Amino acid sequence: MTDNVKRLRTLVGEELSLPVDPRVREVAAAIAAERGAASRAVLFYGSCLREQKLEGLMLDFYLIVSDYREAYGKRWLAIANRLIPPNVFYFEMQGLVAKYAVLSEADFERECSPDAWTVSTAARFAQPSRLVWSADAAAAERMIEIVSMAALTLLGWTVPLADRRDVPALWKRAFKETFAAELRAERSDRSAAIVDADPKRYEAFGDIALKSLDTGAESRRKALRWWKGKQRRGKRASVLRLAKASLTFAGGADYIAWKINRHAGAGIELKPWQRRHPLLAGLSLLPRLLRSGAIR
Repeated sequence: MTDNVKRLRTLVGEELSLPVDPRVREVAAAIAAERGAASRAVLFYGSCLREQKLEGLMLDFYLIVSDYREAYGKRWLAIANRLIPPNVFYFEMQGLVAKYAVLSEADFERECSPDAWTVSTAARFAQPSRLVWSADAAAAERMIEIVSMAALTLLGWTVPLADRRDVPALWKRAFKETFAAELRAERSDRSAAIVDADPKRYEAFGDIALKSLDTGAESRRKALRWWKGKQRRGKRASVLRLAKASLTFAGGADYIAWKINRHAGAGIELKPWQRRHPLLAGLSLLPRLLRSGAIR
């Protein structure tokens, strides 16, 4: 392990251990309890990290498990999680509302690495997160190791597209490209807003990550083709995950409509039959998503 990788892990470990609202840790522990001995760690991420009033918001968690079969009583859930990761579940506790995504430790490591199937997980954990529950010290150390890969991976994918000497611009380009790989229509300034909200953090992480990257040059044209491929795959994966969430999420059809309206601005209103049959609802919404341009 190089000195720069060690420094990056130190930064990640410090960030993951920053304090959160005690209720967040209580929710995380309850989520881990739902999956029993399979639970290894719970990570808290997203815009709620910056909020002091949690009521009325949806908290975002990732639950990392040792094995999908061990985590579920129903075999189809384990198969679905393996084929189209992650599974997403709804959770309520003490007046707080949350959703949590389930990934195995092996899948989490792969999705934060250059071999990732999609770009979303690496982009998510290149941003701030908190380790709010872990099974033991070894599990906590493993999360630091894996999360540390995310910034290296994301910037490594993006270096051919931007000037590596301009660290803030590199981060902004990275988030711009990853937003284009998800089912969302972010504001044009969203990528800049993420970086500008904590510029010192992104400078520090970026400086160390770039020193750790291979300096081998890759053509801009090849990198653009690579990103286009990942963006197409990401859009398709988003649709499949939404359809799957209709079965794992309380009020699944309403969740799908909320998600689409929020990110794609599609103005969808559900019919009664769609609420009764959430999976069919998800499939029936696909043509409208295509017409709206939310998926390309």
